Amino acid sequence: MDDVVLRELLALERRGWDALCDGTAAAFYGEVMTDDGVMVLADGAVMERGAVVAALGASPPWHHYDLADVRPVPAGDDAAALLYTGRGWRDADGEPFTAVMTSLYVRDGGRWRLALYTQTPVL
Repeated sequence: MDDVVLRELLALERRGWDALCDGTAAAFYGEVMTDDGVMVLADGAVMERGAVVAALGASPPWHHYDLADVRPVPAGDDAAALLYTGRGWRDADGEPFTAVMTSLYVRDGGRWRLALYTQTPVL
C-alpha cells in the first residue's frame, strides 16, 4: 500500500471519529459505508448499515479520541484495511473505551467506502 492510500484512509478514519465527537456520525457513516457494510462491535453485536445509522443517530457523542499503532493492511488493488488501537472518551475525565479496531475500505467509483469495521476490546 502506498503512502497516498494510507494518508487517504487515515484521514477518512479520523473524519469518522470526528463525526462521532460532533454528533454527525449517523450522516457520515450512512454515506461512507457500503450498502452491505457491517460493523462488529465489542459486545458481539453485528450491525448492518441501516442499524448502524439508526444507533448512531440515537447515541451521545464522544468527547475525544486518539488512534495509536496504526497499521495498514493491503487487501488487493481496490481494498485496504487500517488496524489500530483506538481510545474514545465519552466524558472528559472518564475512563476510555479502548479496543483494537479494524476498518476495511473498498474503492467504489473512485472513493473509499467502509465495508467492514470491527472492535476487539483491550482489557
